[in-house]
Amino acid sequence: MKKITGNSINTTNQMPEVEAEELAQYIGSIILIHGSIIKIRRMQGFAFVLLRTKRDVLQCVYSEDFSAFKLDRLTEESCVRFTAKVVEEARSKTGTELHLLQVEILSQPFESSPIVINQKVVDTSLEHLLHFRPITLRNERQRAIFKLQEGITSGIRTFLSNERFTEIHSPKIVLSGAEGGANVFQLDYFGKTAYLAQSPQIYKQMMVGVFERVYEIGPVFRAEKHDTSRHLNEYTSIDFEMGYIHSFYEIMEMETKMLRFLMEYLNQNYLKEITLLSVRIPSVDEIPAVTFREAKELAATGLGKEFKDSKDLEPAEEKEICDFIYKTTGSEFVFVTHYPSVKRPFYAMDSQDNHEETESFDLLFRGIEITTGGQRIHQYEEQVKKMRSRNMDPEFFESYLMIHKYGMPPHGGLGIGLERLTSKLLEQDNVRLSTLFPRDRSRLEP
Repeated sequence: MKKITGNSINTTNQMPEVEAEELAQYIGSIILIHGSIIKIRRMQGFAFVLLRTKRDVLQCVYSEDFSAFKLDRLTEESCVRFTAKVVEEARSKTGTELHLLQVEILSQPFESSPIVINQKVVDTSLEHLLHFRPITLRNERQRAIFKLQEGITSGIRTFLSNERFTEIHSPKIVLSGAEGGANVFQLDYFGKTAYLAQSPQIYKQMMVGVFERVYEIGPVFRAEKHDTSRHLNEYTSIDFEMGYIHSFYEIMEMETKMLRFLMEYLNQNYLKEITLLSVRIPSVDEIPAVTFREAKELAATGLGKEFKDSKDLEPAEEKEICDFIYKTTGSEFVFVTHYPSVKRPFYAMDSQDNHEETESFDLLFRGIEITTGGQRIHQYEEQVKKMRSRNMDPEFFESYLMIHKYGMPPHGGLGIGLERLTSKLLEQDNVRLSTLFPRDRSRLEP
């Protein structure tokens, strides 16, 4: 007889199949548990068997005294279901260990792994790490990166929901790029030319007129022919947009609150991964802000030279600014405001006091830009004028200009690169390490 319980199909009198985090409730009991065998450490008459479950690695003990099967039935990376007795063990990370009684082999590997993944660190090159990604992600530390990344998106969703933002899902096949320029992936759309979205910018602005506060976490695409440790051709963008603002400083204040909430959220819910990866969670109190001009002067003074690009910050300048702010204020974050208009998109609002500058900002964190944001143009005439000043045809943006033509509140927002934020939180030297399956100029698989 079978009973449908809503959680699983159980046969009458069957022992419970439990999750790793539930084991403390079953000390002294016999249970079922499933997972994959990471490593077998053979001793005289017994063995330690490490079992990978959803989030935990469990210590299991095989012994000729109580295990009713031969040890040689077990192989690394086999998927198994064990019948085991839960025993208290203070030295274990989970506070328990499992004495293995019976085993059901669910599958066995066809070949040995081409790369060693059962050590603390996968000791290989970045190229091999990514080439064998479906396998290397099974390593405890590698997968913890993306569990922590889950925590980042979960924490941000929780915060924005609490702040009454509405989550949206905008199209990724679009008629034109939100940022303009040639850095877009072109595709054939039933005989028409279309592009992969560089940003949800146009659509999140549209939705401000519907919901007032919106956010989206989704993929964006940049056809930039770069090969650096900080760029990807496909990444996950965390965007929010908010209406009825008084100034772009309100957006910066909202991001500060969001980051403060996020770091507390990670500490409360992802301490396991934080500890495993030795993550240094930053303190977020007040985030200092400097203007773009001040930032250029700080960088030039600190580095002893000025860079040729007077309209943007170069990587070395971003690092120098972060180092200076950290030494003088203790903050690992810094806002840089009022970027030159020529370096900002057509929808960026120019400053009233200086039309060469914009009501915009970047947020730098541990030496790199992780956020770009600012106030948008909301008046129809002003937006059309700026488009024409850049030799853009307003008729081509008719559906976008609809929101300006028929009334929009003052609004603004930002975009954060999820992979960059994760990478700098973990103090990595390459953003690909915090990307599940990176897409760059040379990588289309796995």
